[in-house]
Amino acid sequence: MSTTVWRLVIVHFSAIVGFSCCVPNSGDIPAIAKYFTTKGRYEEVNPHLIEDILAVNRSVLQPPFPRCREIHLTAIIRHGTRYPTSKNVKKMQTLYDIVKSSALGRESWLREIQNEWTMWYTEDMDGRLVQKGVSDHKNLAVRLSKLFPSLLTEEKLRAGLVKFTTSSKHRCVNSTLSFKAGLTELWAIKDMEFDHTVNDALMRFFDSCPRFVEEVDNNPSALTEMDRFRQGPEMRRVTEKIADRLRVSYENITDDMAEAAFYLCAYELAIKTVNSPWCRLFDEVDAQVMEYSNDLKQFWKRGYGHDINSKSSCILFHDMFSRLEKAANENKSGQQVTEAVTVQIGHAETLLPLLTLLGFFKDSEALTSTNYATQSGRSFRTSLMLPYAANLLLVLYDCGQGDLRLQPLLNEKAVTFPGLGDQRALIPLYVDVRNHYRALLNGCDSETECKLADRPAHG
Repeated sequence: MSTTVWRLVIVHFSAIVGFSCCVPNSGDIPAIAKYFTTKGRYEEVNPHLIEDILAVNRSVLQPPFPRCREIHLTAIIRHGTRYPTSKNVKKMQTLYDIVKSSALGRESWLREIQNEWTMWYTEDMDGRLVQKGVSDHKNLAVRLSKLFPSLLTEEKLRAGLVKFTTSSKHRCVNSTLSFKAGLTELWAIKDMEFDHTVNDALMRFFDSCPRFVEEVDNNPSALTEMDRFRQGPEMRRVTEKIADRLRVSYENITDDMAEAAFYLCAYELAIKTVNSPWCRLFDEVDAQVMEYSNDLKQFWKRGYGHDINSKSSCILFHDMFSRLEKAANENKSGQQVTEAVTVQIGHAETLLPLLTLLGFFKDSEALTSTNYATQSGRSFRTSLMLPYAANLLLVLYDCGQGDLRLQPLLNEKAVTFPGLGDQRALIPLYVDVRNHYRALLNGCDSETECKLADRPAHG
């Protein structure tokens, strides 16, 4: 990245750090907030943080035996709260214009939208980190230092044993700067700066996987199930209810307009901690339909819908296990572990394919356009998996005499490796985890998986 671009990134970061930040409160949170999918706040997944944003629950870390000590932490983290993308801003503007010019209802919330609320989102915001996103990562850094007091320490940071990697996107670079600022402010470090590496091959692997780009990302038919659902009866009922509430004609409220309204409610809460009048366009039943629509998109574009979705993350999978293996070998030979902590910051699109590859949140049936009614209890719910600042943590323990164990956490909560039994009480042996993923460790070659199939030459 050129010096000029870095300067722009740092200037933008300085500008957003300058604002005072909203502290989440338990006041007026929309009832539908728990359905905001990838636009949801981290606090909805961890409600105890609403009362105390730095609260940690040490009991989620349960070393199998008192003699176990943590020797390595890998943290793969999504960027913090961001502005809408320019594409979403355009849809929001269209909806706002419709409501401003055509809505005839007399409810106070509608009058508030028409007379008091102003369309403040602009296309040049385009997904940049907001002040709340800075706080998301600063606070996460402090909480992780409390959760792992022997790993994420001032001494290890100063000694270069904490490594930072980020995607090149502004929101990820600024999240990385925020995470580091959380630590340097916590320990009042003013005499040192800490580097990070920009690595899109790792953190945006989906961009450099030709088979994924062609077969899924640029292929409209890859999302057929989502498209069918958005044209189906459940979604039509939502758009008609919105039109009825606004007293506008049904053709004005398309599935895109419903999504824009849903996102307006979500962004106002995430960015400003406000229960927006836009939220009044949805009841809980509507919100569940909106959530399913987005879950269908994520399932077919990044999750279990197509095999290449998860296989595109092979490069990150191997990187993760090579770090664990390096730490295990250094520890075994009595050396200091040279990477006590690895912090890697990317996107929802970085985490979801990796979680899928590892087998997390797999339901017995695929999500489709026709099984909404039977999927209410599904485990594949991006609202719970992928809020802003979502994180997958892998903790490697040395329990003495060559007994290494590996504990996974998602969003600071203990989870179990799929297919390894309920290991909550007894964190699995590292060797058992490696054996469980042996086929992927011996295969899952990014170059092979991402190669486009040869096409027969035309005669």
